Amino acid sequence: MHKRPHIAVVFNEPLSEYKEEKKPQLRGSSEILNIDNIEENVISHVDLSEIGVIEEREQVEKALKSKGYQTSLFNIDGDIRKLICFIEDEKPDLIFNLCESLKRETLNEMHVAGIYELMNVSYTGSATLALGICLHKYLAKQILRSHGIPTPKHALFKNAEEVSLDDLNMDFPLIVKPSHEDASVGIDNFSVVNTIDELKKRVELIVQCFDQPALVEEYIEGRELNVAIMGNGKPEVLPISEIDFSRLPPDYPKIVTYKAKWVEGSIEYQGTVGICPSPLNDAVAERVKNLALKAYGILGLRDYGRIDIRLDKSCNPYVIEVNPNPDISRDSGFARSAHAAGMSYEDMINRIVEIALKRT
Repeated sequence: MHKRPHIAVVFNEPLSEYKEEKKPQLRGSSEILNIDNIEENVISHVDLSEIGVIEEREQVEKALKSKGYQTSLFNIDGDIRKLICFIEDEKPDLIFNLCESLKRETLNEMHVAGIYELMNVSYTGSATLALGICLHKYLAKQILRSHGIPTPKHALFKNAEEVSLDDLNMDFPLIVKPSHEDASVGIDNFSVVNTIDELKKRVELIVQCFDQPALVEEYIEGRELNVAIMGNGKPEVLPISEIDFSRLPPDYPKIVTYKAKWVEGSIEYQGTVGICPSPLNDAVAERVKNLALKAYGILGLRDYGRIDIRLDKSCNPYVIEVNPNPDISRDSGFARSAHAAGMSYEDMINRIVEIALKRT
């Protein structure tokens, strides 16, 4: 009988003291995290997307086992040396890469992938360069724009003193984000600003709290779409998912904030419901799919990824983010799109593995 490949599910679990410091209410968890503002979360150094990977890793391993794979779980635990020893000892046929940060630095995501490559071990998902570019949001947008991909007007500010109304070249409202974070880190109900004073204060807050430049871009009022893509060569666009903002209070900005993604008991979480497939007309859906595929290819994504797009009031699409390592837990938007395409969760995970193995 042909031996099934050994798949190592590799992740980085936050240090135990941070999990004890703030108890997050993860999807399906009774523990509650009380985040009232951006400063509280930054000071505590809690990355809920990394805590969320605890659930994700168990779901992925269970799905792999259901498909007959040999599996092992490995927690990097902030120590690259442990990862190197694990790979040398276990010699997995493939690493299912769930690492999103290391030592509180999201940019280390690409360095972990670099270790896989240096050790000549195959892994799921995008390669080092794509991971690094996509996490450098300003650079990713510049590359997309140079290829004619519509993305909101944007600028990068290292401090509030650089912000000048005369030189802004953008129209309010604007949205302000950390330039090197993912998982909606640093995005809350005050991220959308309407005046130069609000902009300066927000830029200063982001720079101080995250120790990185602030990305400022024109806020596209309209619908938000998540486009899940799988494959290489001729990748497939799964049914488009849409975030329904209709349940949010009228004075809340129609955006996916940090609380909307990670704090289950919050108004934001309950008011941002995913709908799949999105009720788009055929012409708009085709434009969105083509745009997402182009962005996927231009930034060098492979195996799977998610493209986030906003539609303005005239249904013109704008790429707002390209995610080469999206959440693939059972209740994620990616899994929702896979389900709409007729895949079970186990089928989706198996397909990611098969796609990765095929190119190795």
